[in-house]
Amino acid sequence: MAEAPWLTIVGLGEDGLAGLTDATRAALDAAEIVTGAARHLALLPGLAAEGRVWPVPFADGIAPLLALRGRRVVMLASGDPFWFGAGTVLARALEPGEWVAHPGPSCFALAAARLGWGLESTAVLGLHAAPLARLRPVLAPGARVLVTLRDGAAVAGLAAYLDGAGFGASVLQVLEALGGPQERVRRVIAGEYALADVRHPVVIGIEVAGDGAVLGLASGRADDWFAHDGQITKRPVRALALSALAPRAGELLWDIGAGSGSVGIEWLLSHPSMRAIGFEGDLARAARARENALALGVERLEIVEGRAPDVLNGQPLPDAVFIGGGLSQALLEALFAQLRAGTRLVAHAVTLESEVLLAQWQAAKGGSLLRVELAEAAALGTRRGWKSAYPIVQWSVTL
Repeated sequence: MAEAPWLTIVGLGEDGLAGLTDATRAALDAAEIVTGAARHLALLPGLAAEGRVWPVPFADGIAPLLALRGRRVVMLASGDPFWFGAGTVLARALEPGEWVAHPGPSCFALAAARLGWGLESTAVLGLHAAPLARLRPVLAPGARVLVTLRDGAAVAGLAAYLDGAGFGASVLQVLEALGGPQERVRRVIAGEYALADVRHPVVIGIEVAGDGAVLGLASGRADDWFAHDGQITKRPVRALALSALAPRAGELLWDIGAGSGSVGIEWLLSHPSMRAIGFEGDLARAARARENALALGVERLEIVEGRAPDVLNGQPLPDAVFIGGGLSQALLEALFAQLRAGTRLVAHAVTLESEVLLAQWQAAKGGSLLRVELAEAAALGTRRGWKSAYPIVQWSVTL
């Protein structure tokens, strides 16, 4: 017979004991130790078990918790522990069968119920430990967003961020202490925000409005979204590169010669589960790529400073590779020796020498070779003419 789990993860609401199920109450009655934030412990006065306050930052409490294996322990978390909650983090450190969970209504479910919003059509973000810029991809007039914040004071920062991005007309529904006796809901305009007494925990419902710039959903976003020094894969060519790279959920990209980081950033924007590592030898460009990623809400872009192929050693192997700069015989040889079968590789060439190199490799390894010539209308005296850009040769191949 399997041994009973030693840890019970309990999703607690602001109504404390009144909102718990019989199974949860039984776990608390049987517990030797109950641990959680001081706020959570205060919601359950009179416990027979020993109470231990979970430390800040959260990660500092994991090792002490694991040291309690073999004892009957209850860990308190907010609402649904597996939706932007503590349960997800804890489960990574535990073996199957070590724990059982009793989730409560999530703060997002409570907020949607108060506002009458359908969760299936509402963006939800946990911003209590994440930058506000993570909102950037979802900011569009008419969008509805629910976000958690670390405390009441952070709501003013959210309002200022929206106002600075051109969405000061957005309506903020400030939902405090949902589900408990201190619950309060107030409606304010982001650009006119002046509340100074917001209680924690807090959820904000955002009805986006304003004339701020909207980040499109399709790859090939406008170049002016990315700060750069001219070293950028331009919008039409970037769209072709992303199409050839064919991102799939959960995949890792190597962006070699990252420049402004535009290709890696667009890869990450395609799905929340995507990962990307950019390799850039120019320190100023590497810093700029990091700033671009943060500004567009995809801080998951990791930038490694150094020149390929040497800088690639020891990195987690990718599912796809983009070579936007630094193309060489040595780099291609290193990649084909190192990468797994099935890896998708896309390389761009501008110079005659690099075109020849790609033509040779395509003849030997197969794949698709594409030459792209672009021209834009531009002033030509008193009239207009076509101003051509350098042709781009794209080689795409699956190893």
